[in-house]
Amino acid sequence: MALENLISTGIIQRDETPMEKEVVGQCRGCFSLADVMYFSKKGCEAVVEDEVTQRFSSEELLSWNLLSRTNANLHHVSWKLAAVWVTGILIRYCLLLPLRVKGWLSNQVQMICATLGVRCLSGLVHFHNRENKPQEGGICVANHTSPLDVLILASDGCYSLVGQVHGGLMGLIQKSCMQTSQHVLFERSEIKDRHLVRKKIREHIADKAKLPILIFPEGTCINNTSVMMFKKGSFEVGGTIHPVAIKYDPRFGDAFWNSTKHSMMTYAFNVLTSWAIVCNVWYLPPMVKEEEEDAVHFADRVKAVIAAQAGMSVLPWDGGLKRKKVKESFKEEQQKKYCQIVIENGSVGNGNVY
Repeated sequence: MALENLISTGIIQRDETPMEKEVVGQCRGCFSLADVMYFSKKGCEAVVEDEVTQRFSSEELLSWNLLSRTNANLHHVSWKLAAVWVTGILIRYCLLLPLRVKGWLSNQVQMICATLGVRCLSGLVHFHNRENKPQEGGICVANHTSPLDVLILASDGCYSLVGQVHGGLMGLIQKSCMQTSQHVLFERSEIKDRHLVRKKIREHIADKAKLPILIFPEGTCINNTSVMMFKKGSFEVGGTIHPVAIKYDPRFGDAFWNSTKHSMMTYAFNVLTSWAIVCNVWYLPPMVKEEEEDAVHFADRVKAVIAAQAGMSVLPWDGGLKRKKVKESFKEEQQKKYCQIVIENGSVGNGNVY
């Protein structure tokens, strides 16, 4: 066979002689015992090198591509060729493979580390309705009781976090995490720019290949009995909201972190000296904002669903009251309500109805 034909097909082939030329041409139309040799040869060729079954095996190449895809006898090769082959193995398995599975491998490592962290705390977590787990390109919102909330959710899935850029050791850890996960980080001067925050979150969830963003709309830790006001920022960017309800069992350990009373070290000591961290996590069906519904009412609707599932009470107050004084606008609103009551009662008592 011509070399050009071999190169064009890339398959090792053998020459075929039609039966009409080899058999009919020899016997001239009559039976001959020599025909038995022809059919025997064709039968052996069919067994050894069948044209049909060969098409279900890997294509045989004319030249070696540093893999095992040729029939060449490699029992006696030079040390130079062996060195090239070993180098190819190191490149394919130690360099190309980790790069190609970087995202999947990173997610698995993060989940394993989070699971080990939960186990170190004698954690026992019951996950419910895993079919509703947050998907890529969405926003996961949950009630907030403890910094352990992130660790517990990360043991069952990977998320992108929203936070502030830090320096020093914490900054080094953040940069390392950013190499494998796309978190949404802001400078100290940017964190108060709500438009910029919404813009970055909107860009993140627009990419369906990125991990869902984990947000705690309460903005602070609540003591595992109530769900307080959800800030509307997370519900203004659009997209699908995946509610998650987290409820700790206080009989085995108090997971609540009162940051105004205890430092992080004190809180960590209290958690490590508790019996166990036991909690239930419910993945609730995804929710979207309805037509004619603003962000505030959407946030209240999601909050009510989470509170109902976890068996907690719903409070309209801002969790920021733990650190800040009551706003003057709240005081004025209560004063107006009281004045209205006094005026109405006074009018009825004097017999005047307006």
